[in-house]
Amino acid sequence: MLRKLLLGLLALHAVAAAANPPAAFEGRRLYVSYCLLCHGSDGRGGGPLAQAMKISPADLSTTVRSRSDTILTKIITGEGKQTITGRERHNLLNETMPEWKDVFDESQVQALIAYLRFLSRKKHDLMGDPEQGLELYQKYCQVCHGVEGDGDGIMTNLIGIMPMDHTNPNETNSLDNRELMNSILDGKGRYMPAWKGILSQSDVEALVSYIRLLSF
Repeated sequence: MLRKLLLGLLALHAVAAAANPPAAFEGRRLYVSYCLLCHGSDGRGGGPLAQAMKISPADLSTTVRSRSDTILTKIITGEGKQTITGRERHNLLNETMPEWKDVFDESQVQALIAYLRFLSRKKHDLMGDPEQGLELYQKYCQVCHGVEGDGDGIMTNLIGIMPMDHTNPNETNSLDNRELMNSILDGKGRYMPAWKGILSQSDVEALVSYIRLLSF
């Protein structure tokens, strides 16, 4: 009976995780589809379309840092003016910037901004494919680390453990990619299992990349 209950709860957690991916994760999907061609994979403006068109998109790794979510929303959507000068917000970063107001809804804009925050603040690069990492996280990690990665998985109360909170940048940023990979492959402490022999190198790189997006 307990086993059936546990399996049922795990299934519910998996559905919840699939329905509500982290904001920065969803924002990356949008960025790859709509922004990467001009702004490049690193956000610095060296995308293939920008090079072909001979334009210089904004370096998002630096310009985003000094702008609020409200201003970034206006820049992305092309709607709204500065409250002080009345000048149009759109094209504030670059005159070739398209307006996305008819493409993205409000939640998508906020997700995209979350990923832009990651690009501008990240201390560690994404090693692998976060899309693959999401699937692996749901399969192997969420049972302890939680659906949202905050360390509140279903097993924590059952066996009295406190897994790492992957949504806390103070915890995840303190470890570089190699250290996170080693923790996954070799295990850590009494309860963190070693996944060497179960997960491949590319699997672990994908997991680390997904974990990086959980804190944004």
